[in-house]
Amino acid sequence: MSLDLTGRRAVVTGASRGIGRAIALAYAREGADVAVLARNAELLSEVAVEMEALGGRAVVVTADVLDTDATRSAVSAAVDALGGLDILVNNAGGNSFSSPVSHMRMSGWEKTMRLNLDSIVHITQECLPALGEGGGAIINVSSVAGLRGAPTMAHYGAAKAALLSFTQSLALETAWMGIRVNALVPGWIDTDLTDFLRSSDEAERGTLARVPMQRWGRAEEIAEPAVFLASDASSFMTGQALIIDGGLSVMP
Repeated sequence: MSLDLTGRRAVVTGASRGIGRAIALAYAREGADVAVLARNAELLSEVAVEMEALGGRAVVVTADVLDTDATRSAVSAAVDALGGLDILVNNAGGNSFSSPVSHMRMSGWEKTMRLNLDSIVHITQECLPALGEGGGAIINVSSVAGLRGAPTMAHYGAAKAALLSFTQSLALETAWMGIRVNALVPGWIDTDLTDFLRSSDEAERGTLARVPMQRWGRAEEIAEPAVFLASDASSFMTGQALIIDGGLSVMP
């Protein structure tokens, strides 16, 4: 089975930085045409230049995934520019605060759910008609925070756990269409979204103490499994969660 993505057409959300950027570059290297979607047009343009240097075709579409109308227009433009769709990577997400449940404001809970779950459901609904024309792959980026208790991050962990359940249900609903739906479950990856865990030497040591491999993961170490899940190499795989966390999730 090949990892080659030549001729495949993909949409990658949250592609301006971190894991999304690494996935877009990896897809371009494997020959895919990729629409990169995020809020920052300047950063997306930089990613597009890198993708085209690797031999891939890049389409830049901008939208805030929390804005349903803007996202609908961006997805439509991306599918039109690509001439169809074979791969959707729901990577956009994140967490902007930590708080025990007792002090957490519901506005923070609701925004976290909208960003990490609701927006993915909406984008998936927008992309399903195009994916259904010839089958394809949907890859949802979850987190190890959704696998076990995450003190002071219950909001984020709950959203990412719900995303894993959504992945399984969607896989069952779409298998007959030739669509495969799987999730990537990263551990602690060295991106700007985890800067808060490196705010001090003590915070970093505490984080890595729970990682058996004793280091941060790299965005590229998530991008390569994303290539696998989009390719024919995973053609009999759906409804699964692929954990890439340096052993964090199996710690007692």
